[in-house]
Formats: sequence, C-alpha cells, structure tokens
Amino acid sequence: MMKLKTICILSAIICVSISATCHAGATMVNGTEFSNSVEVRGTRLQLSGAALLKYMFLIEAYTGALYLPEKTDGPNALDDISKHLVLEYRVALSSDDFAKATMEKIKGSVSKEAFERLLPKIKALNRLYKDVQPKDRYALTYLPGVGTQLTLNAEPLGTIEGSEFARAVFAIWIGENPIDKTFRDRLLGKSK
Repeated sequence: MMKLKTICILSAIICVSISATCHAGATMVNGTEFSNSVEVRGTRLQLSGAALLKYMFLIEAYTGALYLPEKTDGPNALDDISKHLVLEYRVALSSDDFAKATMEKIKGSVSKEAFERLLPKIKALNRLYKDVQPKDRYALTYLPGVGTQLTLNAEPLGTIEGSEFARAVFAIWIGENPIDKTFRDRLLGKSK
C-alpha cells in the first residue's frame, strides 16, 4: 500500500483533470474551494491556477492551487519571488511517503552538486511532514529573505531558508520535470 501511495505522488502516469468554476472571491476545483487571492505576511498573491491530480484516471490524489504576485507569468514562477502552493489531499498519506517523494523528486531535478548542497535542507523539510487524511491541506509559502514555510491545515510546521531550496521544492510541481506537466501548466494558468 505504501508503494501505491508513493507512486500516487510521483508517477509519471498521472493524469490531470479539472472542473474549475469561478465565483466571487473563490475558484472551485472538483468540489474543492480555493480563494482567488491570499495575503501572506502582508504580501498579496493572486491565484495563478488550480487543478486536480488523478492517479491512473481513477484515484483523485489531491487538488492544488498556486498563488503568485500579480502579473507574474509561468516562466517566472520559480524566480526569487513570493509564491504560495496549497494542496488538499483526497487520500491518506504518511509522512514517510512525503519524505521519500520529496527526496526522489528533488534528486531527479537538480544537479548532483546542487542535491548535495540542498540535502541538509531537504532532510529538515522531511522531518516536518506529518501524516495526512482526506481534506487535509499542506501549503508551501516562499517569501524572499524569509524562506519556505510548510503548514498543515494552516498550522506552521517550520521554515527552511534559501532561494535555491525554494526553487528546488516548488519545481516538484511547477518546474521542468514536474510530477505532471498538465498539472503544472494548469497551476501556472497556461491551460484550462
């Protein structure tokens, strides 16, 4: 079962579907509501895009929403700018599943030298993870000069410093080699 959960997070065979509707101040994605903007430590971020990630066309893994500064386009999303990613889970996953997936995905998307530099920070993030149940929400928030904060259901779990680390962890979803390219494109507002 753990293998299935890890695959659910990382599998390249993941498909993405979206049924998004917008209404005053919020966007609905397959029954999950995301605000159209958020304020993080005095910084207002706008919804860039939202999507549903499905595993093997059947299992709904999670919905996600990405928030960026106004007028930021997709190619600049990994720059040293404020960003906020929210993932609401539809399945239960263990903290070990998150740790393994994070380690594997970052290792596969950065150089060997960068991975070695980032390893202590990746391990620090992995120690922050908790088990999740359906409807739980993890959020990653990066603020330049502050770092990347992980929260679970709006409860702060910890902050990891550094723009290089932020780029590597956000790249899991919005980088060149993301969990799923269609999911990435929808988060970046490139496709509907």
